[in-house]
Amino acid sequence: MFPIRDHNPSSQTPYVTWALIVLNVAIHLWQVATVYDPAQLYALYDAYALVPAEISQGQDLWTLVTSTFLHGGWMHLIGNMLFLHVFGDNLEEALGRVGFLLFYLLGGIGAGLCQWAAAPLSGIPTVGASGAIAAVMGGYLLLFPKARVDVLIFVIFIIRIVPIPAWIVLAVWFALQIFGGFGSSADMGGVAYWAHVGGFAIGFVMMMPTWLRRGGAGWWSRTAGRPPHSDAAYGSLTPTRVPTVRRRR
Repeated sequence: MFPIRDHNPSSQTPYVTWALIVLNVAIHLWQVATVYDPAQLYALYDAYALVPAEISQGQDLWTLVTSTFLHGGWMHLIGNMLFLHVFGDNLEEALGRVGFLLFYLLGGIGAGLCQWAAAPLSGIPTVGASGAIAAVMGGYLLLFPKARVDVLIFVIFIIRIVPIPAWIVLAVWFALQIFGGFGSSADMGGVAYWAHVGGFAIGFVMMMPTWLRRGGAGWWSRTAGRPPHSDAAYGSLTPTRVPTVRRRR
């Protein structure tokens, strides 16, 4: 289940969201072009990835930021950037460009600290923007719970695009992270579930003052829980241009 777009994109150009996407892609391209063997990858992660054991010793604290711009592979990067593209633009418009950038960075730092707290003696490096993006998703849930999000669903050979309220998409995602966190060991590697859980919760809490200033539940009543923009005019899916080949008898 992958969100591919929301129905109420921002009315302004989301320059910070785009810049973050471009920066993450550029850094990964640089990594792919310059890191050729495990020794180089180890040196890169030792310098810039978040290693909980080092944070516990007060070392390399800057990796709470730098680790959010490294990714473990193309699918890791593409998945993160897709979620940032879908949920980032409306939050950037709500917070302003500088406010959104600070929100993103603080969310990433908080998510990294949550992963550190889950396994403070782990020597396994953590990389990825997903903690910061989880904070964006938490903030989006509070401001725009009823925004419609088009979700691409795969069920064996069945592929469908289904519009679903944002609160369902985000609640399902959050529940999966919690189950994943309790079903795995934070000091054994794999997905950094507690960074996702912590980032989401931190984003929700950080967005609370903005939500209250806009009227709290009254803001939901005025906007129907959606971004205050008209629906985008997405065209219908066009039929395939591949010609039909009939079976010969």
